[in-house]
Amino acid sequence: MYDELVGGTVNLRERKKLATWRAIQSAALRLFDEQGYEATTVEQIAATANVSRATFFNYFASKDAAVLDQDPEERLNWQALMDDRPADEPLWDSLTAILTGFCESLRDRMPLQRRLKAQSPAFAQSAQSFGEQFFNDLRHWTESRVTGSDNLTPILQLNLAVAATITAYQTWPAEESFNGYLRRLERCLRQAGPGTPSE
Repeated sequence: MYDELVGGTVNLRERKKLATWRAIQSAALRLFDEQGYEATTVEQIAATANVSRATFFNYFASKDAAVLDQDPEERLNWQALMDDRPADEPLWDSLTAILTGFCESLRDRMPLQRRLKAQSPAFAQSAQSFGEQFFNDLRHWTESRVTGSDNLTPILQLNLAVAATITAYQTWPAEESFNGYLRRLERCLRQAGPGTPSE
């Protein structure tokens, strides 16, 4: 399904598929937000999205996938974030811009995902691999920026930037807004950056 939606020119049939995908996810997000993960069923999501149960499973493997799967166009968006970084830009500055942009793109979902993780151990287990594709793509992008045979410093910077991003998320207080999280992320990336004194 994903490959069909992102590959090549998007025709009318593919646009309809994408619209259905988004309608199902929107319904799932709304129901999870209103009544919680455990209380929400696939049947409720399908009914809210105006599709059949079978159609739901044509698009999503499970109800947690309806909130964790990334929009088919998101990968194109984050790849554009990487491609848009100037070739002569310091790697750390590029990583900071890409990671901040990626997190910003999750503004509508990240707070809900965090609440669902706190409420449901089952959802928290399912959510462990969220973002894996992005970080794999970011690693490949980082490796493509390596000049010469020594890739230790670029990969070290990548791992530090990812660790800073994870730290910002792990220390994000429940009562703090998403904008507060972004400020926390900026602080973590600044402190982890090369040659930056601790605060």
